[in-house]
Amino acid sequence: MSISQAPLSAPTIYFGYGSNLWLHQMATRCPTSTYLGIARLPHYTWLINDRGYANVVEANSSSSHYSDEVYGLVYSLLPEDEKRLDRNEGVPIAYTKELIACEFWPGEKHEKVDTGVPPLEKTSMLVYIDRSRTMPDKPREEYVYRMNQGIRDAVERGVPEEYVRDVMRKFIPEGKNEDDGIIGEFAKMQAAQFMDESGVFK
Repeated sequence: MSISQAPLSAPTIYFGYGSNLWLHQMATRCPTSTYLGIARLPHYTWLINDRGYANVVEANSSSSHYSDEVYGLVYSLLPEDEKRLDRNEGVPIAYTKELIACEFWPGEKHEKVDTGVPPLEKTSMLVYIDRSRTMPDKPREEYVYRMNQGIRDAVERGVPEEYVRDVMRKFIPEGKNEDDGIIGEFAKMQAAQFMDESGVFK
């Protein structure tokens, strides 16, 4: 059954475009979530905002460049996992929740999706978005660690390497020896239970 045909009682379909590209982080934060495939959010731009985290901002509606579309991984969320994700995303202070139409390629967790072919369907998905902080800025150091883990997982599952190179790498430098040091340990703690600089989001 396609996700657009799911019954009203079905799990929430969630589009992750930032550090939730990291499958380990999603499995830790949302243990009953299920990976469903890859989606593309057209006419939005991916950036790091002035909080130091990923955001999507509306872009040129007539452009088809990588800079004007966002790729992400798709997960199904049961209600308790959606509540956990709301806490980690800092809803409604850091992000708000919207249903936005995304183009979808279904896939299995251990296979690579061919995003070179047209997507099978277009359907509304849950997107965490910050409509207030939309200016590009620098990422937090621990977030670079988590994003690099997510980029690795996303590319392995079919997110285009050109998209990573042309869009994400403008903000996220490639990691070096990421498993060592205080930053790596802190990033792993943030992956399990996020807390912002003021300690508000848990």
